[in-house]
Amino acid sequence: MALKITEECINCDVCEPACPNQAIYQGEVIYEINPALCTECVGHFETPQCVAICPVDCIPKDPDHVETDAELREKFERLTKK
Repeated sequence: MALKITEECINCDVCEPACPNQAIYQGEVIYEINPALCTECVGHFETPQCVAICPVDCIPKDPDHVETDAELREKFERLTKK
């Protein structure tokens, strides 16, 4: 399942550069996550890097974009395919 950034976001700018898939971007009000690019860091790291460094804990799983670990792995492979 992809992650999402909630309204508690303080726009601290630490999550965007931490994302290995460039799924995080500045939205109109707060940072947002593109679910088509978010793999929860599967294939890159053991844990989602944005979640690990977020100082206000505002990045939960997105119930609107449910994916299995296998689907996240497939997405990672598709995104990193050369």
